[in-house]
Amino acid sequence: MPQPPALTDEQRRAALAKAAEVRRVRAEVKESLKAGRVTLASVLERAASDELVAGIKVLAIIESLPGVGKVTARQVMDQIGIAESRRLRGLGEHQRRALLDRFSA
Repeated sequence: MPQPPALTDEQRRAALAKAAEVRRVRAEVKESLKAGRVTLASVLERAASDELVAGIKVLAIIESLPGVGKVTARQVMDQIGIAESRRLRGLGEHQRRALLDRFSA
């Protein structure tokens, strides 16, 4: 198995800082969604222009909605036809519309 490329200490620090920023932004989006400060529609809209948000898994976003748990999230994704590994950037227009129809009420 090939080894990952050797990084300098500076490159390693930069990569760690970038990863920490990605985790912080994604956690902030999910927390805002859970608290009701943002809507699912606004998160999907932001994902179109923000690569950090676009990389969040759809399952994590649905589970972050108020009143939606792990079981309901998986059931909804199965009904709509979204794979559990799908990220926001990979959603099709019909899937986006189905999610908004399901959770905008």
